[in-house]
Amino acid sequence: MPGRALSFGMAAEAYERFRPGYPVELFDLVMTYAGRPVRSALEIGAGTGKATRLFAQPGITVTATEPDRAMLAELRKQVPASVRTGRAAFEDLRPGERYGLVYAAAALHWTNPEGRWSRMAALLEPGGVFASFGGPVQLADPAVEEAVRAARAPFLESDEVPSPDGTPPGHDMQWPGTELQRSEWFADVQQSVIERRFTMSARDYVGLLSTISAYLELPTSAREQVFSRIMQVLPETVEIAADITVHLAHRRREQ
Repeated sequence: MPGRALSFGMAAEAYERFRPGYPVELFDLVMTYAGRPVRSALEIGAGTGKATRLFAQPGITVTATEPDRAMLAELRKQVPASVRTGRAAFEDLRPGERYGLVYAAAALHWTNPEGRWSRMAALLEPGGVFASFGGPVQLADPAVEEAVRAARAPFLESDEVPSPDGTPPGHDMQWPGTELQRSEWFADVQQSVIERRFTMSARDYVGLLSTISAYLELPTSAREQVFSRIMQVLPETVEIAADITVHLAHRRREQ
């Protein structure tokens, strides 16, 4: 998976242009859960800084890390000067400074599961908050979704990232909440969903698909063909369901 995780660099500008940002409701949810002022935050796999901008609020010092050079360059163009940035994968981070909040926006599934939670806990103050959030951007109309699936089928069976621990989609607690519940390092695991619906042009929707790893891994010719086929079956504008699933947990104080 690391190769796939680093496939986004070629689409850094498209990622910034087409991927939706994050709403203020998400910031409020995390801060309410924290239950105390958050002064410092570390972001893992920051991409082009979609979530960085949300959390870079007055009084919060944000450090944003990103392993891909192209994504990091785009991030540095987009975020406030107050944000500290660095090129690093999660596995490269070494215990030192501890943060009141460590968060990952649609990036945690690219991290190495071995030692993930002990490493995460080492980056957090006792009682600090871990947050992971994201979710697929889906077509709201089942008929349009089915047409796109059929158009994509010769090239790609699915464009989704499967649950890293095999949790089925209908389960009450989704990953990474499932792992957090089993971890000795974390407590008070909470799962919430922020509903989002919006409309975009067919061209912008295909632009968004061009930032998804499953398509980025296709050979260039196949990628061009599949996008052409998808464009042919889309209406002029499409309704999008882009719910954000949020997982929150506190680092245990006694560890």
